[in-house]
Amino acid sequence: MPRRILCALIAAVLVLGSSTAGRTAANANGGNQNLETATFAGGCFWCVQAVFDKLPGVVSTTVGYTGGHTDHPTYEQVCTETTGHQEATEVVFDPAKVSYQQLLDAFWHNIDPLNGAGQFCDLGDSYRSVIFYHNEEQKRLAEASKAKFEQEPQFKNRITTEIEPARTFWPAEEYHQRYYEKNPIRYKFYRYNCGRDQRLRQVWGAQAGDED
Repeated sequence: MPRRILCALIAAVLVLGSSTAGRTAANANGGNQNLETATFAGGCFWCVQAVFDKLPGVVSTTVGYTGGHTDHPTYEQVCTETTGHQEATEVVFDPAKVSYQQLLDAFWHNIDPLNGAGQFCDLGDSYRSVIFYHNEEQKRLAEASKAKFEQEPQFKNRITTEIEPARTFWPAEEYHQRYYEKNPIRYKFYRYNCGRDQRLRQVWGAQAGDED
């Protein structure tokens, strides 16, 4: 079941905790010079956050909206596909413990890079896959990783994932943060019915997908 049709229902039954300010690449890591920030959009941000939370060296993750033209967007607004935002996950990480390349590898293996219309059952611009780079080194590594996969027969010249500069990141409402922990049954129901793990296995092989 596409999650878009649940937007109004979710908003009606949950108490929302909206953020009042966006974050830019300059202040996303709280000023700690030893940490770096990465931002990825891969469809449902509930699922993307669950992936990065498991990686050693990841200090924090936040789901939200980026890439659009509306300040302080709400979930309901983004669902209308009129704000230009993508659902995204901001990852603050310690590069001494996990490299940006490792984050890229985790990202690629948890999306369908061949789907330019969205991701899995969720269709629309807000669900498209994007790597938002925060500096030139991230851009270089992202482009190199995409080029590597494009040389493989199953992906050759078919990858639709975009690489774009990071823009203001607006944290999503509090009930979306770590949704997979707060609502594990609903999360697993959504994930299964959206066909995410099934499609990941088709694209990446038997070890892709399948959350605990």
